[in-house]
Amino acid sequence: MQGTERRSLVATLEPCLAPGELIELQASASQVHAAPALLDYIQAVVEHTRRAPEFASGLSPRAALGVLACSQGLGHARRPRQSAAEDVQAILPGVAGHRLAPAHEGARKRAAEVTAALIEAVPIP
Repeated sequence: MQGTERRSLVATLEPCLAPGELIELQASASQVHAAPALLDYIQAVVEHTRRAPEFASGLSPRAALGVLACSQGLGHARRPRQSAAEDVQAILPGVAGHRLAPAHEGARKRAAEVTAALIEAVPIP
């Protein structure tokens, strides 16, 4: 990458939040209520990825925590103090899709396709 190209890319990535504002938002999002049914749903999604034959390996506990944290953040943005299964479904492609390895080499699909099938397979409690 040329020097001028690099500078122009950096110039377009000005932060929209100050670090303190970001930390405050993260702290308030972590306080968003996750009902037991939501936690059960996340667990069911993770468990499905571990047992379904189409995945070489399933989602880890760390991935489950990432899904929970991101769904809380989205829940905070949409309706403060509550996260819902719809929030999990909305963030799943971006948070977990790249972590799912297909069991068969020829089964390479995009993250959106993999997570759409996963969402279809696991019912909301």
